Amino acid sequence: MSPAALETARNPERLRRIVIEPLSRVEGHGKVTLLMDEDDHVQQARLHIVEFRAFEKFIQGRPYWEVPVMVQRLCGICPVSHHLAASKALDQVVGATQLTPTAEKIRRLMHYGQILQSHALHFFHLSSPDLLFGFDSDVARRNIVGVAAAYPDVARQGVLLRKYGQEVIRHTAGKRIHGTGSVPGGVNKNLTIAERDELKRDIYQVVAWSRDSVRLVRQLFEASLEEYRSFGTFRANTLSLVRADGALDLYHGGLRARDADNRRIFDHVDYCRYWDQISEEVKDWSYMKFPFLRSLGPEDGWYRVGPLTRVTRCDFIPTPLADRERREFMAFDDGRAALATLGSHWARMIEMLHAAEAIKDLLHDDDLLGTELMSGGERQARGVGVLEAPRGTLIHHYRVDENDQVVRANLIVSTTHNNQAMNNAIREVARKYLDGRTLTEGLLNHIEVAVRAFDPCLSCATHAMGKMPLSVQLVDAEGSLVDTLVRG
Repeated sequence: MSPAALETARNPERLRRIVIEPLSRVEGHGKVTLLMDEDDHVQQARLHIVEFRAFEKFIQGRPYWEVPVMVQRLCGICPVSHHLAASKALDQVVGATQLTPTAEKIRRLMHYGQILQSHALHFFHLSSPDLLFGFDSDVARRNIVGVAAAYPDVARQGVLLRKYGQEVIRHTAGKRIHGTGSVPGGVNKNLTIAERDELKRDIYQVVAWSRDSVRLVRQLFEASLEEYRSFGTFRANTLSLVRADGALDLYHGGLRARDADNRRIFDHVDYCRYWDQISEEVKDWSYMKFPFLRSLGPEDGWYRVGPLTRVTRCDFIPTPLADRERREFMAFDDGRAALATLGSHWARMIEMLHAAEAIKDLLHDDDLLGTELMSGGERQARGVGVLEAPRGTLIHHYRVDENDQVVRANLIVSTTHNNQAMNNAIREVARKYLDGRTLTEGLLNHIEVAVRAFDPCLSCATHAMGKMPLSVQLVDAEGSLVDTLVRG
């Protein structure tokens, strides 16, 4: 520890505290605190989750068949992810070790619709204002309305891409939001010929728009290469699901963990015993837990999940257009884009293209019209369901008693996996852009841009077009107010 750091540790009262609350253009409520020393260097950066959801507790005592519908209420943006993860866990409870082809493919179609709509929502509605106008551009137009005015074709494509994904969900789950299509052991509806033909009508346009979206992100990288390659970038372990042959698989697979140099930590691990590999730490300043890899310990074992991890750590993508884009992404800027925090946006659009291609392929599969929807077997007391939600690996774990009631639940959501990674990105951005600078709204937005790159889902919340109320005060070591910024 340096002499300056030792002095700071001995005299914490000399640190100034900067608070950004609430974070805007993310799903949920959170805040960021920064502690700065007398020389304006950032000594600590923390992302706080300030709301308490308690789903793991209040589903206890409920019949297990209610759970796939109940847990969707965690979020209005990615309810399908929780719906399917819970269903996969409870498949094991009802003994459905293998679903019927129709049930498997209906669920996959539902999941790809979710990936498509969520990625489109995040990129076009929440992140594109920063990327198209600049991180410190005029806040009055740095929102989706501003994008629609300046880039009408981009905004229109974003809206229609999300709409198509929502239609896929409606036809497979019964409703666009909080559907009921997936149940323990299978699904409760197939596709009709009319529903399949309706989705087929627009899918080729959706694939074309998805390719355009990948090209748009590449152009943004090329235009701001120096800033994008280093913005909030850090070294990290990674975790994701992969198919048995190493391919990207967003619905099922084995757990793969790699270190920052892409060296194997573990590979193709059965997620039904995830606790052998992953543990969780609790800290007193956040309601969100801090997962880590057991073999590395809490200090060194934290990791990153999500599109950037999945696209760069899989061996290939099993749809041709997305795999071609993946290879170009991996080679761009001598591979540095694939390591950059803002590379998440590029990877996200590659996954959206993959989802569109996968939907296209499934819509030509007659199993979607099948009538064998359910399977079962020997009853089990415990079930674990894992899939790749839009934001990253999602774990649902339930124990059910002889009365069919849930007696234990553990959920590790995607944003929880990314907890420490987001904190690191915030710290890197704060040190680069805030050290020694006078507070401005644009500089504070750099912190939010770092958080948004992870597409965090802090709970179900709506986008307020950049006008969320915000009050930040900078206080010196003696407690005197130095500077104040108020927004909204």
